[in-house]
Amino acid sequence: MTPMPAKRSKLTLTTAAFAIAFVALGSASALVGGNVESNAWYQTLTLPRLQPPGALFGIAWTILYSLMGAGVARLWLSPKSSARTLALWLFALQFCLNLGWNPLFFAGQQIFPALLLLLAIYAAALATTLAAGRVDRPAAWMLVPYLVWLGFAFGLNWRIWMANPGA
Repeated sequence: MTPMPAKRSKLTLTTAAFAIAFVALGSASALVGGNVESNAWYQTLTLPRLQPPGALFGIAWTILYSLMGAGVARLWLSPKSSARTLALWLFALQFCLNLGWNPLFFAGQQIFPALLLLLAIYAAALATTLAAGRVDRPAAWMLVPYLVWLGFAFGLNWRIWMANPGA
């Protein structure tokens, strides 16, 4: 069953609003903390062979934050329930944790604490995805690429920590 045009329009506008907000907040976090291209300390580290080019990170995060926006929009517009409330609170938790990683890793130069934070982000994102699946399956599936990327990011962070003892 396809949504009514008015309902579809509301979903489109809500998705756009959340996606723009998440991309903006993620960009602000990168500006505060720095990123793979602009951080002088990061450029001195021994990096893993699988390290993608710096520009890929901005593209990947824009896509991921947009997918998150679409997923959260679907949750936001779902009928009110305790399952919906839980999914939204878990999303807020994992998103706040996510915003802390860039400043911790790049500005704080804390490789191992950033690795531990990634574990917390992953656990919260997995809980969010499972909770979202109880409310709206497409919303949950929109978070799966984020989980995959977090796993990849954990691998990069781990390899950087292993290759740069004392950094």
